Amino acid sequence: MQLSELLQAINVLEVKNEKNVEIQTIAYHSRKAKEDSLFVCIRGYKTDGHQYAQNAVDNGAVALIVEEFLPEISVPQYRVADSRKALAALGDQYYGHPSRDMTLIGITATNGKTSTSFMTNAILEANNWKTGLIGTVMVKYGDTLVPSILTTPESLDLHGYFDRMRKENISHVTMEVSSSALELSRVGSVSFDIVALNNISREHIDLHGSFKEYFNAKASLIREARADQFAVLNLDDAHSALLINETPATVVTYGIEDTSGYLQCRDIDLSTGRGNFTVEINKPFKTINGNTVEKTAFDIRLSVAGYHSVYNAMAAITIGLISGVDIETIQSGIESFKGVERRFQFIYEKDFKIVDDHFANAGNIEVTLETLMKMDYRKLHIVYAIRGSRGVTTNRENAETLAKWAPKLGLEKVIVSLSESHVIDKDDVLPEELEAFKEEMDKVGVEIELHKEMPDALESSLDQVETGDVILIGGAQGMDFGAKYILNQLVDKRPDLNAEEVLAPLGERVAGIDESFLGDD
Repeated sequence: MQLSELLQAINVLEVKNEKNVEIQTIAYHSRKAKEDSLFVCIRGYKTDGHQYAQNAVDNGAVALIVEEFLPEISVPQYRVADSRKALAALGDQYYGHPSRDMTLIGITATNGKTSTSFMTNAILEANNWKTGLIGTVMVKYGDTLVPSILTTPESLDLHGYFDRMRKENISHVTMEVSSSALELSRVGSVSFDIVALNNISREHIDLHGSFKEYFNAKASLIREARADQFAVLNLDDAHSALLINETPATVVTYGIEDTSGYLQCRDIDLSTGRGNFTVEINKPFKTINGNTVEKTAFDIRLSVAGYHSVYNAMAAITIGLISGVDIETIQSGIESFKGVERRFQFIYEKDFKIVDDHFANAGNIEVTLETLMKMDYRKLHIVYAIRGSRGVTTNRENAETLAKWAPKLGLEKVIVSLSESHVIDKDDVLPEELEAFKEEMDKVGVEIELHKEMPDALESSLDQVETGDVILIGGAQGMDFGAKYILNQLVDKRPDLNAEEVLAPLGERVAGIDESFLGDD
């Protein structure tokens, strides 16, 4: 593609060394710059792409997108106000606007993005559509499955995925949209058809500066929706409900406690842990293809546990109806959904139990520990990977939630992992984050057994566990590899066990299997 054609997608403020050249690829990492590539200098939290522009040119880049001119470099330079927004627009232009050629669903929330996305995908698959899935666990479409590093890929990579999905005739894509992705324009120039904001609670406060900024980042997915889009909002969440009149999109609401929306949930039965309930459609609404969903009621049976799963299901059901899926297919699709790895996942259930959980923020921790309270066991062992580079506020709130539940759970010690060899730089645990965690544990007299490496922490839990106990391995990126290590350690320690059975949960696992990217900046 000619550079001049690519540049039509962005607003160039100034030009230095102008020249129209042929562009073969676009890159934002200097090491990925090749012959005849356009290098976009983006500023990150820790590094600035402008510092690597000469490396990109040395690797073959023939033009630069910059926010400030680099006088020592002689290739054409095009100055823009925001190179991240430019990267998104250039990626969309380069790949020929692929997101416009499929039904695209974007889901944001503090808690439940992943489960809601998987539930939605299960409904769409049940309708025999070819689907794609992008999120915290993986990118999946057709026979392709790629473990995720970011919840929402960088914009250029994202448009590349859409292009490959289009080539495989994917018709519907469900994706998680993180607050960071919204703030950093990773979903720039993405043509969503349905957007949803399920809930907002305190997380990433240090990253965004304040809760207000965090909320505004999340809310931008709804506020900046087009008039021909649909926005799905949860009336039981005050922040989500606040956006009803702040979007040009067609709004469809749902609620459990608030029954004034288009959909309400009633007669919830959680006696088995897995929710059964009735969905009542109170008011007719249009679907994406112009048909009308009429007033009616229907029953839903979930195969996943927890009250939070009911909320996730209500969002997925609403999205399914808007997409044009019939009620019977929604019922079968959502019942077939068996859960997401690392979301309160039982990975060993014999003489004792091992539970693997994402445990990423105070809301996740609250739900997980509340569920553990309802289980029968002798003693609880928690192996927790501290959330790295998320700031003191987030880590203190996580610790406060754990501390609140410690007396109820009889928890006297937490085995803590820094996972130094199993996270990339952006997830390293900072000294002040560890100190905040220690301070909150000290307040309730909970001992900390600290390990720099995650495998050592896991092995320690196996040395301490006894019959009838539960081991919870919890943590976000720092514990993604936990299941692989602890199950293999268990096989090594217990020759009496059937290795094939013990390792079976790893068979279709995505998170924490591929270690090739570790240490790669």
